[in-house]
Amino acid sequence: MNIAFIAHDNKKELMSSFCIAYKNILQGHHLIATRSTGIVINKATGLNINLLAYGSLGAQQLGARIACDEIDLLIYFRDPNKENDTDTFLLFKHCDANNIPYATNIATAEVLVKGLEREDLAWRDLLR
Repeated sequence: MNIAFIAHDNKKELMSSFCIAYKNILQGHHLIATRSTGIVINKATGLNINLLAYGSLGAQQLGARIACDEIDLLIYFRDPNKENDTDTFLLFKHCDANNIPYATNIATAEVLVKGLEREDLAWRDLLR
């Protein structure tokens, strides 16, 4: 599975902890992240991360991959106090249009990753 990660600055430590906790599950998949989020994950876990650009440009690159159905799961730890921007709206819109599961908080992310472990998301392979 192709799993994408993005996190607002004040959620990067939480993302790092999340990836440490689920490293054994994540290591069997292709991981993609915006540059700063990916660097944080890599430093904390040693996981191989395909790095996109920083910030908004990275979110746009990720949005393009989601729109082309090249991503199977999105984990986006975002600051609920930060205003949604166009890039965020488009990420979620493309996920909804392509039936790509996504999490915006750790509770939902844990449910999705545990489902990934049980191969509950294997139906994505059937769509290709």
